[in-house]
Amino acid sequence: VALAAQRTRTRRQHHSRSVSSGRTFPMSTATAPMASSTSVAASSARPRRVGRACRPPRSSSSTSDLASSSARASGTAALMKTSRAFAPARARGASGVVRARVTTTERPTADAKRGGGSSAGVSDISSQIKDVRALMEEDEDLNTLMQGLRGTNIDDSDFAADGVQMQVVDLSGMQSDGEDDALPLYYDPELIAKYWRRRPAAVTQRVVQLLSIAGGFISGILSDIVMKRTEQNSVKRAIQLRDIVTSLGPAYIKLGQALSIRPDILTPAAMNELQKLCDKVPSFDNKIAFDTLEAQLGCKWQDVYSELGPDPVAAASLGQVYKGVLKETGDVVAVKVQRPAVLETVSIDLYLIRRLGIALRKVPQVNTDVVALLDEWAERFFEELDYVKEGENQTNFAASIKEDLPQVVVPKTYMEWTRRKVITSEWLDGEKLSQSTADDVGDLVNIGVICYLKQLLDTGFFHADPHPGNLIRTPDGRLAILDFGLMTNIDDNIKFGMIEAIAHLIHKDYEAIVEDFVTLDFIPEGVDLKPILPPLSRVFDQALAGGGAKNINFQEVAADLAQITFDYPFRIPPYFALIIRAIGVLEGIALVGNPEFALVDEAYPYISKRLLTDDSPRLRESLRYMVYGKGQVFDADRLIDVLEAFESFRIASRMSQGKTADKAAAAAAA
Repeated sequence: VALAAQRTRTRRQHHSRSVSSGRTFPMSTATAPMASSTSVAASSARPRRVGRACRPPRSSSSTSDLASSSARASGTAALMKTSRAFAPARARGASGVVRARVTTTERPTADAKRGGGSSAGVSDISSQIKDVRALMEEDEDLNTLMQGLRGTNIDDSDFAADGVQMQVVDLSGMQSDGEDDALPLYYDPELIAKYWRRRPAAVTQRVVQLLSIAGGFISGILSDIVMKRTEQNSVKRAIQLRDIVTSLGPAYIKLGQALSIRPDILTPAAMNELQKLCDKVPSFDNKIAFDTLEAQLGCKWQDVYSELGPDPVAAASLGQVYKGVLKETGDVVAVKVQRPAVLETVSIDLYLIRRLGIALRKVPQVNTDVVALLDEWAERFFEELDYVKEGENQTNFAASIKEDLPQVVVPKTYMEWTRRKVITSEWLDGEKLSQSTADDVGDLVNIGVICYLKQLLDTGFFHADPHPGNLIRTPDGRLAILDFGLMTNIDDNIKFGMIEAIAHLIHKDYEAIVEDFVTLDFIPEGVDLKPILPPLSRVFDQALAGGGAKNINFQEVAADLAQITFDYPFRIPPYFALIIRAIGVLEGIALVGNPEFALVDEAYPYISKRLLTDDSPRLRESLRYMVYGKGQVFDADRLIDVLEAFESFRIASRMSQGKTADKAAAAAAA
C-alpha cells in the first residue's frame, strides 16, 4: 500500500507538470472517457488519451499488471458502462470523435482541503478521523463511549463467579392441555400471552422470584421516571442491574447486553457498566445435560460420541459446552446442550416485560416505545433458542465467504447430530484475537474488517454477535469466527445505501446525505428534510473542514446532534448498532498494536472493488458519482484513488491467500 501511495504521488507530480489546465483531448467513440483514463498500461507514445494517459509507462509490478488481470477487466468494463451511461462532460462531433473537457489543477494539500472545498480525498478523511479519534479520547464521556463500543469492558470468562445463582421457572407443577396449549417455538407475543394467562400461579411465582431479586431496582426506576431523574441516575441503575441481572435469567442477561451497545438509549457511563455483564452462569447438572442430549438425539450418547465430557468446558445463560469425539469419524467436536426450562423462563419474562412496557405507554415522561423495541429484539432472541437454526446459519455463512476469504475459518456443523436443543460443531483450537501477541494480529484484524464489510455490503448475512470472545486466532494463523445464533439480514436497499452515503460524504453532498438517512432507516419516510439540513451540515462541517480536528468544538457538535434528535424523529436502527459493535471491536483490537489504524484505510479498497466489479445499476451510479461528483465534473484524481484502492485490495488479497496456504501446509507438516 505504501508503494502504491508513492507511485500515486509520483504520477500526480508528473501529471501536474505535463497537462495544462483546461486542455481538450480527443478520443475514439469506441472508448468512453472513464475507460480511457484507466488505460494506464498505455505507453507515453499515446498522448491523445484523456488526462492520465500521458504518464510514463509503469513497471510490471504497478497497475499495468492489474490491466492484464480479469479483475481489472471487470473493473474497466464497469467504468465503460458507467461512463457511457452517465458521463456528462463530453460532446460528440460530426467526425465521430468524442471530446471530453478535463479540468486539471494542482492537487491541494491535506491542510488546504481542511480549510474548505467541495470534496475530500480518502487520505484526507483518514487523517481527519485519526485526529478526531485522538481528540475524542481526551474527553471522558466520549472515550467511555468508544471503549464501550469496542467491547473493551466485556467479561468473556468461561464460567460465572462463585456464588452466582440463576433463577428459572419451576416446571414441576405446570401441565399442558395438548398441542393447542403449548408455547410457540417462535416469537409471537399474543400466543405467549395466551399461554401464560392460563397459568396465573406460575406467573405469580415468577413475579415473586423477580421482586425478591430486583425489587429495589424496579422501584428505583419508577421513582426516576416520576421524579424525572432517569438520565441523572442512569449509571447508578446500570450498576444495580449489572449486579443482579445474572440471577434474573437469560432474557435479562441478553437484554442488558443488547442495551449496552445503544448510545441512543443509554448514557456512555451506563453503557460502560452494562458492558461488564457476564453471560456466564454456573453450569447445570451433568446428568440433566446428558439426559437432554440423549432425548434430543433419540439414542444413547455413547452411540454417537466415543468421548464426551465429563464436565463442561464453558457455561452460558442458554447452554453449556462439552468437548467430545465423534465415534464414526474420530473428529473432535464441541457439543452445546441447552439449559432446561430456557424457553419457559425466557417467554414468561418477555411476557412480563411487555406488560410493563404497555403500562409505560401511559407515562408522559417515557418517550421510547418500549414494546416496539422489545418485540424487535425478542424476535431475534427467540432464534437463538433454536440450535438447528444456528447450525444452518453457521453452514450458510461459511459458504458465503469460502471463495473470497479462505483466511477466515468457520466451524463445521454436523447437522445429523444437531437438534433444537443440541448442536454438534467442529472443535477449533486457538486463542482470543484480543489476547494474542502473534505478529500477524494486525493482518487478521484487516481480514476481519474485510469479512464484515463483505457481510455488510455484499452477502447481507451479518454476524450480529462479534464480541472479542467470538474472534479467535487459530494455530495456523487464520481468523476463526464463532457463535452464529444471532444473525441479521441486510437487504439490498441498505447495502447500496451505505455505499451511496460514503460517496456523498466524500463529496460533502449534505443534501444527499440527509436523503441517505431515510434510505438507511435513521429517519422515517415522509419527514420534511429541509429543516434538518442546516444543523446537520454544521455537524459535518465541524468534522470534515475548518482547520482539522483541533478546531472541532465537541460541545457545539453535541448540542447540534442533541437538537437534531430532539426536534426530529432521528433514531439508530438496530442493525446499525450491531454494525457499530462489529467494527468497533475490530478497531479496538487493531489499535492495541497499531495506534495509527484507521478503518477507512482498510475499508476503501474493498468498497472500490465493489464499485468496479458490481453490475447493479445503483452501484454503477455510485461509481459515476464518486468520479464526477455532484457538479458532474470528471475528477481524474478521484478515479486514480479508486483504481489504486482496487489494486491494493487485489494484491493484498492474493498475498494473504498465499500466506494462508503456506501456514496451513506448515501446520499440517507439524
